[in-house]
Amino acid sequence: MQNGPGRNFGALRGAPVIKAKDFKGTMKRLWKYFGSEKKLLVIIFIFILISVALGLSVPFLIGRAIDSISPGIGVVKFNILSIMVVTLIAAYVADAFMNFLQGWLMAGVSQRIVQRLRESIFEKLQKLPIAFFDIHTHGEIMSRLANDIENISSTISQATIQLMSSSITITGALVMMLILSPLLTVASVITVPMVFILTKVIAKKTKVLFKEQQVQLGKLNGHMEEAISGIAVVKAFNHEEKVIEKFSEINSKLCNVGIKAQIWSGYVMPLMNVINNVGFAVVAAVGGALAVRDMITVGIIASFLSYSRQFSRPLNDLASIFNTLQSAVAGAERVFEILDEAEEPEDKIGAKSMDNINGHVRFEAVDFGYRRDVPILKNVSFDAPAGSSTALVGPTGAGKTTIVNLLARFYDVTAGRILIDGVDIREYSRDSLRKCFGIVLQDTYLFAGTIKENIKYGTFDATDEEIQRAAAMANADTFIKRLPKGYDTLLSESGSNLSQGQRQLLAIARAILANPSILILDEATSSVDTRTELHIQEAMLKLMKGRTSFIIAHRLSTIRDADIIMVIDNGEIVEKGNHEELINSKGVYNKLYYSQFKNLAEN
Repeated sequence: MQNGPGRNFGALRGAPVIKAKDFKGTMKRLWKYFGSEKKLLVIIFIFILISVALGLSVPFLIGRAIDSISPGIGVVKFNILSIMVVTLIAAYVADAFMNFLQGWLMAGVSQRIVQRLRESIFEKLQKLPIAFFDIHTHGEIMSRLANDIENISSTISQATIQLMSSSITITGALVMMLILSPLLTVASVITVPMVFILTKVIAKKTKVLFKEQQVQLGKLNGHMEEAISGIAVVKAFNHEEKVIEKFSEINSKLCNVGIKAQIWSGYVMPLMNVINNVGFAVVAAVGGALAVRDMITVGIIASFLSYSRQFSRPLNDLASIFNTLQSAVAGAERVFEILDEAEEPEDKIGAKSMDNINGHVRFEAVDFGYRRDVPILKNVSFDAPAGSSTALVGPTGAGKTTIVNLLARFYDVTAGRILIDGVDIREYSRDSLRKCFGIVLQDTYLFAGTIKENIKYGTFDATDEEIQRAAAMANADTFIKRLPKGYDTLLSESGSNLSQGQRQLLAIARAILANPSILILDEATSSVDTRTELHIQEAMLKLMKGRTSFIIAHRLSTIRDADIIMVIDNGEIVEKGNHEELINSKGVYNKLYYSQFKNLAEN
């Protein structure tokens, strides 16, 4: 018996990928997740011991039953035979019950281990810097969270019991074989080296193939997530065929590597059966020769052949399990790659809490590059007094968004420093720093849930009255009340059942409710019509009142009233002043401003 840069914060940051761990190292890390399940594992191990003991007793009982029959003299010892039969039935029933208990307990153990693994990786994702998400697609990350962990889950539940059971069974069967006949034991174990050589050769090949299979699966998920999320753009540009072609290309690679992995994996059992049958034939031949010489009985031969099966079958199982583990380890390595990623640097010891700030912002000789060899900002210095509004203008990729990313400490400066109220922002804790910011982006993200839940996303204890007041200030209250369920209207993922302008107004309402000291508006009106833009600008003026504000804009008409306008080009501040000053200087800003109005007039 056997037991069975810019908007996306930059895409070319050049962060190194952690190399995959070796098989043994990964297995050791996985084993650590078993720590809190030790008591149950001990109980499962006891059940396995009992089950193996019952299984090992069966061949012995069969041998005794056979020896109770003397065919030569026609005598049958019915009392011994009946005892052996009853004992065999009891052993089979007890073994089946032990197997049920093992599977039942192990199912709970494996699911709790996978639960902790999922929690570990999801918690880790919340601690990773923005740079990590710049170089990994959402679909590929989801593949690691879902497919790779599910792969680990199924392997844990199946392999743990089998590993323990097979190891004990092999040891017990070998002991019983030695007791019955040392000579037959020697004949039986001659196939063992062949088993280990075969396992090592196939496992080496399947490890590479299963790892590549998981990589291709991640690419496929990434492509699907991108294609589905951007389905409107795909259709608008008649790009369906190319999307399908790319999907088919990746899918074919996944299919091919999957076939190779399964073929190599499938070699194990047939070859094992050949080896085992050779061993079985050798034992039968040697046993027959010994029986003819009256050195052993027929019952012993029958028992030994059963023990030989019990010895060889777990070897097959171990080879098969080890092969299956390659797939799980390939998934575990990809999970651990995320767990090994460097988190956002820890706050300094004794970091200050940013409370009741005025909002005076100062950049002092700031240098920064997403990659050390590619500078983005060069010696940037400016002063933004508390309550002032500062507009950042310039061509795409000049470094405007990078400045606000550094201000919110999504990244840390390479050189120089950023001060708020005279204190280096690295002296503040990140949590308290970011609570002082309100950020409204061009591509507003709304979560699946009600409008009310999205507005109070950063202020969970807000009352309904406060939410409605914030929405009214953002000019969003009117359209919200026209919706079927008002503030309780459910939004789909990313708020796709609202217009771009409506999503922006909700984002502004969210920022108003959070009551930040410093406000960042990143192209907040660039994707809406003129009428909606007026509503958004009105809401923005209410939001900016009394707050230090940074506005990134391509439409220069929206930032004419800013206290300071800085023109950024190639990572440097090339001009600085208010609108009138920059127009009169007849420099870069003057050309940008009048070129926009010229284009509007021509259109």
